[in-house]
Parts: sequence; structure tokens; C-alpha cells
Amino acid sequence: MKVTKKNVNFRSHGLQVAAILNVPEHAEEKKQNPAIVCVHPGSSCKDQTAGIYAVKLAELGFVTIVFDASYQGESEGEPRYAEYPAARVEDIRSAVDYLTTLDFVDENRIGALGVCAGGGYAVNASMTERRIKAIGTVVGINIGRGYRGEGDPIKILESVAQQRTAEARGAEPLVTQWIPNSHAEREEAGMTDIDLVGAVDYYRTPRGQSPNSPNKLKFTSVDSVIGFDAFHLAESLLTQPLQVIVGDVQGAYGSYKDGHELYNRAASKRKDLFVIEGASHYDLYDRPEPVSKAVEKLGAFYQENL
Repeated sequence: MKVTKKNVNFRSHGLQVAAILNVPEHAEEKKQNPAIVCVHPGSSCKDQTAGIYAVKLAELGFVTIVFDASYQGESEGEPRYAEYPAARVEDIRSAVDYLTTLDFVDENRIGALGVCAGGGYAVNASMTERRIKAIGTVVGINIGRGYRGEGDPIKILESVAQQRTAEARGAEPLVTQWIPNSHAEREEAGMTDIDLVGAVDYYRTPRGQSPNSPNKLKFTSVDSVIGFDAFHLAESLLTQPLQVIVGDVQGAYGSYKDGHELYNRAASKRKDLFVIEGASHYDLYDRPEPVSKAVEKLGAFYQENL
């Protein structure tokens, strides 16, 4: 199905958020279309993996919107490159707000899809954003769990505290990076885990590189990430239909483990865990065969539940 891509903006907690609206052919004539908010991973942007899924779902007949998180990409927000979980969740709510203003979208048929950390954010938003009627995750992770399990979180928080004091007294803001900037840098650091290899290959090579995803992270925003639990209250508040998709090739990011935890914890009466054999975390970002399997599963899920 032919899809028209439109560059749009919406307001979120006082900021202008840049987004792409994908409109299936003839959708604007039907007036009762289901829609899906697509949420990108940490460090990512609307032009990468979440955008791939957004287009493919639009080709199946869903209106989709994918956006740059506030403080990142082409969206507004200072300080730049900050990762604020509460703001990310509000961005999702605001994307739903925007969809409800479109006369060709059925406000009672809106879903959410998140990739990697975007999956955790989509889940967290959906628990209290009841206009979201169905949730899908692809290699979804609980980003706070990842940071808490990485080294010594107390030491990281102490460093953040010291940096905040320094910046309050006039020091330059500290902007660090999410991952090594090249395979050479990764190898020099002795990083060989399959997920880290995949991250560098996707984000720092022509395979998936985008100017809106510059591998920059405002260091002092890490404290709010460490304290964030994307799955908090899932046992009681996550009641909408849920589709969890993971690959069975496990790496340090823990999406296989987090996917199983989410499936087990969710209060959803309709829920499914789909494991794609032979696929790693980053295979499900853009590799044709695993992505095709994921999209087929997601398409059937949203068709049934939206």
C-alpha cells in the first residue's frame, strides 16, 4: 500500500516536537482509521528503526506517527541530548493528543509500539494513558534496569551529583556518549558483547547512521534514568492487549530477559510473547527477515485489537 510521509509538529510539555506522520493511501477518505504511536530507542531518532516499523505498519493500513524525543534530534528542548524518562512518557501522551485532532483517525483505535528503550517507555505510558488500546514492543527493555545493572549505580549517581554542582558553579555541561563511536574504539575498550557490536554497527556506520542521532548524552540526565522503572505497576495497570517480540540471541542489553519479565508481569488478559529464532537485538532493528516476521506478527495483533 502506498504511504504518504508528512513532517509534522506537536506540543509536549511546552516544547515543539518534530515528527513524521505516515498516512496510508486513501486513509484520509475513510475517517475511521486505527493509528499507532511509534517510539524510538534511547540514543535513536525518528529516522531510524522506529521509523522503519512506522512505515511498514502504515503499508498495512495503519496511520502511524514517529517522533524525535524532546531534547533530542529535531525536537526542541534544553539541555540538548538529555534523556528524561518522564519527558519521554509525556511525549507519547502528547503524540496521542495530536492523533486525536486528526479527523481521519478513530480516537478509540490508537495503539503504541516501542523499540528497545522505546518499548519500555511505551509500556510505562500506556499504563496510565488509557487512550492507548493496544501495546507492542520489539526487543523492549527497561532502561533503568539496564543502568542499575551496569557497574556501580551509586558511583554513577555520585559522579552526576558532583557534575551538577560543577555546572551550577559555571562549568561547561558534560556531554558524554551512549556507545563507542567506531568499531576501532569499541575494540580498543575490549567490548565484544554481541549487543554492543550490533549497536556500533547500527548507529555508527552507514547501515543506520543519522545526523539526528549523534551518539551524545547529557551526563546529568542519567540520574533520572537510573531511578526509572518502566514496568512499575504493570501487574495492576497494564491491562491492554500486549504483544512482546524478542530475538533468542541474547546480549548485554537484556531484551530477551526483559521481554519475558514484561510478559509475565503484565495484567493484560490478552498477551503474547513471540520469540524470533536466530535473531539478535539489533537484527530486529532493520534486518529484512526478522523485521518482516515482527511486522507480520504486529500487523495481525493490531488488526485484532484496534
